[in-house]
Amino acid sequence: MTETRRLRRLRSSPALRRLVSETRLSPDRFVLPLFVADGLAEEEPLASLPGHYRWPAERVGVVAKEAEALGIPGVLIFGIPAVKDERGSAAHAADGPTQRAIREIKSAAPGLVVFADTCLCEYTSHGHCGIVEDGEVLNDATVEVLAATAVSQAEAGADFVAPSDMMDGRVGAIRRALDSAGLSGTGVMAYSAKFASAMYGPFREVAECAPSFGDRRSYQIDPPDGRQGLASIERDLAEGADIVMVKPALAYLDLLHAARQRFDAPLAAYNVSGEYAMVKAAAERGWMDEQRAALEILTAIVRAGADFVMTYHALEAAAWVAL
Repeated sequence: MTETRRLRRLRSSPALRRLVSETRLSPDRFVLPLFVADGLAEEEPLASLPGHYRWPAERVGVVAKEAEALGIPGVLIFGIPAVKDERGSAAHAADGPTQRAIREIKSAAPGLVVFADTCLCEYTSHGHCGIVEDGEVLNDATVEVLAATAVSQAEAGADFVAPSDMMDGRVGAIRRALDSAGLSGTGVMAYSAKFASAMYGPFREVAECAPSFGDRRSYQIDPPDGRQGLASIERDLAEGADIVMVKPALAYLDLLHAARQRFDAPLAAYNVSGEYAMVKAAAERGWMDEQRAALEILTAIVRAGADFVMTYHALEAAAWVAL
């Protein structure tokens, strides 16, 4: 009698499970998001993102060195200026928080890849990702400011600029602006499939960038429209994006998988603030094992097709997977 195939043979010990593991996590799968704010003398803990801080630009090298020592290859910088205005002018200031942080990190941990978030929402007084006129977010006027911001970030030393605004045509405009400025070596990581998600709440509190009116549904993708996400990825690659991203990650694993099957390009995913905060909150209440839950989520994101993951669990996860 032929023996029935017994899949449990491959699950019988920890060593065997590791040997046959389909998806493997390592620190070089992670990128650490960092918040840098003007007007601080020392790091400021964040209630909505436990374990994270707003950093003064002059101190952010401390955590950059920690990430590098753990084997994390990159960081993603978000700047929070002391003064915001309607046009987000501080976004492209040579002495803006992001630009100062880039220079500090490049000095403290020169081996790290530095990604600079290229958006206006942290810098505008109204909290929208672009220039507003008569209650409407203007596409082309916003793209002009984003291109100037990207050049400023690249001049400060960013390896990649990362437009997260979701305006049409911004990747092409940024690529042309970088090349015209003699910065052709700077890459573009586009937030290509970014959805109008409820999962950004903690980030908006930290960056003080919740819209003061309306919402972002006119420029971020509606959650049911996965096909628009794929179309956006295709467009951004055609315009010169070097890396494309799906954001958020956990509720869009189907889209990550579809993008991996369809596009032969580096694919990032953002394990966003709300996803991190949910795990933290449940763990604090004893409802969930944080380490197991976080690594399970990160494994699912990589298994779905992400080459690397922006995650607030980066420091902890890097230590866990190194054990």
